[in-house]
Parts: sequence; structure tokens; C-alpha cells
Amino acid sequence: MKRAAVWIPALLLVGGLLTGCGMLGEGKKGVAATMNMQDAAEHADGMLDATFRAMKPEVQWAHGQTSSGNCDLTRRRTVMTIISEERRGNFLGMVERFWKKSGYEIFSVNESKERPAIFARTSDGFGISLIVGYKGQVFFDVDSPCVDESDVADPTAAPNGPAYEGVALPRPNVRSDFWSAEAPAASPSPWAGTSS
Repeated sequence: MKRAAVWIPALLLVGGLLTGCGMLGEGKKGVAATMNMQDAAEHADGMLDATFRAMKPEVQWAHGQTSSGNCDLTRRRTVMTIISEERRGNFLGMVERFWKKSGYEIFSVNESKERPAIFARTSDGFGISLIVGYKGQVFFDVDSPCVDESDVADPTAAPNGPAYEGVALPRPNVRSDFWSAEAPAASPSPWAGTSS
């Protein structure tokens, strides 16, 4: 059990090192070559928007904190819908299939039952991850590659629930008839990471 908790920080570190400040490859690539940090933030927001639009049924989410380095940044969203352990495999499978369909490369998967995670990257050096944390709360991060330094504005997309501005995000607190159900879905789990 303790080993699973060690994997998440290690994978987060690997994900951050691979995407941040040019570590992914030599120089800037693709659209990132013409971006500043604000452009990268908007691109990251677009990746998150597309991922959340692909979720059926939809989940409630809130913005996490944006962080930035000398030439890179991370945008975050936190799922406020309760994703039960029994439906977690369906959720992970849905996101993984959408990322693959979008052309993202899945480069690392943590198949721990308690703390599964998926890490992917785009051809132009953006990293995107789904991490299941404490109490099953799901976190999404997008890390930019190194881009030109600039100021970064807050995300413009409005959460589809409370914004929780200025306060810590609570644990998942929104029930869904589908995602929060404590019985397996009718079809088998499409993701091996949550099998017993």
C-alpha cells in the first residue's frame, strides 16, 4: 500500500521534468515555438476544456492554482464529482481513449488500485495528466514546454459549479447517478489499472 503513495510523486516529478523548460527535446517545437506563457496558458486551458467536454456524463470541476517557472507553467482542474472506486476504471478509460484519439502519447500509467494515474504528452511538448488522489479525488494538470516569458492571466472558463475562490478546495462533494454509483457499470471496466 505505501509503495503506491511513493509512485505518484515520482511520476509527477518525471512528468514535470519531461515537459518543463525544454527537457522534452531540443529547443521549442511546433506551436510552442511561437508562444509566450499567456499563449501556453490558453492552449493548456483548451486541452482541459476539450477533455472535460468529452466526459459523458459530465462531472463538476473547479480550477486549481496556476503555477509558473521561468519559462513554463501548469494549469490545474480538480473534479468535484465523487468518482466511486467501482466506476473509476470507466472514468480513466474514457479519458485515456479521448487523449489517444486526440493524438496524445500516453507515456506513463500508474496502475495502482488506490492511486491510479495517466500521463500523456502532445507532439508540441505539452504534458497532461490525470491523477487520482486522496479520497478518490481526481486532478488534471497541463504542463507547458518552455516558451517566451510573459504575464499570465487567470483562466477565463467558468467552472460548472462553485468557484471556491480564495478558499481551499474541499474533497469531492457532488453526487452523480452514474459516476458515484457503488456498483460496477454494466460493461467491464475499460481500464486495467483498477482491476483487483
